[in-house]
Amino acid sequence: MSKRPPPTPSVTDAELRVLQALWDHGPSTIRRLADRLYPGGGQSHYATVQKLLDRLEEEACVARDRSAQSHVFTASISRDVFVGGQIRAVVERVCGGTLTPLLTHLVKTESLSDTDRKELRRLLDARRRPGGG
Repeated sequence: MSKRPPPTPSVTDAELRVLQALWDHGPSTIRRLADRLYPGGGQSHYATVQKLLDRLEEEACVARDRSAQSHVFTASISRDVFVGGQIRAVVERVCGGTLTPLLTHLVKTESLSDTDRKELRRLLDARRRPGGG
C-alpha cells in the first residue's frame, strides 16, 4: 500500500501567482513581489500582495524572515509537493482515488513528444524494479 502525503492547502489563483513568483525567482520582499506581479502598480497592489502573503503564511505555504527591516518571504512548500497534492485531490474527487482514468485521458488527448514517452517509460520501468519506488 502506498503512503500518501498529507493534502496540500487549497489556494486561490492570486495566491498561486505569488507562490509561482517565489518558486521562479526565489525569496522576495513584498515590494519585489508587488513589482513583479503588478508592474507599475501602486500602494493598493502592495497591500494586496501583503494580504496574499499573510494568508499563504497562515496556510504554511510561505515562511517570513523578520530579521531585516523589509521582511523576506520564501516558499515553504515546493512546487513538486504542491502540484502532487493538487493532482492527488483531483484524483480523489474526480477519479475515485485511482490514477488510471486520469492517465488514460492524458495519454489519449495530449500530444506526447518522443522525449515525454521515453521519460514515462523510464519512470514506469523504475517503479517496476525492486527498490524503484
